[in-house]
Amino acid sequence: MMAEHRHLVEQGAKMVELRLDYVASRVNMRRLLAERPEGCQVIITARRKEDGGKWSGTEEARQLLLREAIAEGVDYVDLEEDIAALIPRFGVTKRIVSYHNFRKTPEDLRDLHTRMCTLDPDIVKIATMANDPHDILRMLEVMQQSEIPTVAMCMGDIGTPSRILSPKFGAPYTYATFHHERTLAPGQLSFKQMNGIYRYDSIGPDTAVYGVIADPVGHSLSPHVHNAAFENNGVDAVYCPFRVPSDSLDQFIKDAPRLGIRGLSVTIPHKEAIARHLTKVDPAVKSIAAVNTVVFDGSEVIGYNTDYNAAMDCIEQALGTIGAKPSPVKNKRVLVLGAGGVARPIVYGLKSRGALVTVASRTRARSEKLAKAFDCKALDWDARQRVQCEILINCTPIGMHPNVDESPVSKTFLKPSMLVFDTVYNPESTLLIKDGRSRNCHVVTGVEMFIRQAMLQFFLFTHQEADAELMREVVMKTIGPVRF
Repeated sequence: MMAEHRHLVEQGAKMVELRLDYVASRVNMRRLLAERPEGCQVIITARRKEDGGKWSGTEEARQLLLREAIAEGVDYVDLEEDIAALIPRFGVTKRIVSYHNFRKTPEDLRDLHTRMCTLDPDIVKIATMANDPHDILRMLEVMQQSEIPTVAMCMGDIGTPSRILSPKFGAPYTYATFHHERTLAPGQLSFKQMNGIYRYDSIGPDTAVYGVIADPVGHSLSPHVHNAAFENNGVDAVYCPFRVPSDSLDQFIKDAPRLGIRGLSVTIPHKEAIARHLTKVDPAVKSIAAVNTVVFDGSEVIGYNTDYNAAMDCIEQALGTIGAKPSPVKNKRVLVLGAGGVARPIVYGLKSRGALVTVASRTRARSEKLAKAFDCKALDWDARQRVQCEILINCTPIGMHPNVDESPVSKTFLKPSMLVFDTVYNPESTLLIKDGRSRNCHVVTGVEMFIRQAMLQFFLFTHQEADAELMREVVMKTIGPVRF
């Protein structure tokens, strides 16, 4: 325990919670506190099982341990709401009065907070399970409007942004775990993630909020690249992952201004549904009928699709010149594999530049729907390798981590001088890309497209240019063998 404590202090932690319910042996409180590193305050906590802890002893012994910590002058002691009145204030120790609910965020959240404020707290701590993104706003606003310092957060992956955004809404601190594989509560981030990715200490009341909305959202690389770009460009902003189920989208968009959100990346399953909330759209969006970027500008909610421009720039650069007239894809035979949200803007871009496009997906009805929308051909999935093409684009998840030994076509289908474009970016060198290189094809990786679309989003968000090499470095570090 003390070794981890010292390591966190070396990394910059200013306060560490010592969870005595995780310690099997008898604690020598005096020695424990005497050996704490200088310059770091300590919270003593012994959490009961019903509150999400590991305490296996008697309640009498637990309260005695907490009293002992107070007598020894620990900086803070955590007292659950129901025992706070039983343990009086003593000496220099400050009192954290806490409430935990691992099932839901109560409807009477404000009444709960008011009740806890009557228990002589120096800090009120509330941690509840988020079952809807609206719980995040409710929790943050209770914290923001409190006269007594309050640390309030939502648990679960839906609730993760409440931890990141807490300093914007007045939290004196928040909770992170020592390592991302050793979370003590659902949705908790590690100390390294909070500082390395989200720059927690730099977040304040005026920090602008951006994010990605998806369901699920945990796999997204966008927080890594955008937060790195904000730091590099000196922008006071933070980019969060928002898990938003389909039935929560409407309320989330209503909540966005109160959360301080200025822009969003939009992905599955919201690319089409988001349209009903837009007041303006980029001209290409009307044809693509899918949005991957939203900018909040005063009363305007504006939709864009940066996948379209990013993909076309990747393809045209591989073929010669970006923006050439006519486009180098004109009259090229293109086979697009997949008919989902990634394929749609790419097919639109290809057709608008005069390419001859055939679509094949594992669901024939989806292929036909996409082909009809853009006046191109649909093909059975099983017939995909009988088509002659000069450009092959994989818009399916085939080959994505962890299924890295899969490819949507056989190696023999690939011909020298063919352009092979795989939109999968994790890993960058998919089996399809490896096969393409071995067959002397021109290749475009999903990382190239991801970086281009992220740069376009960053410009729409900030009106500043992002550093492409920085974004590439961040992506490769994140999807490489060492993950954090």
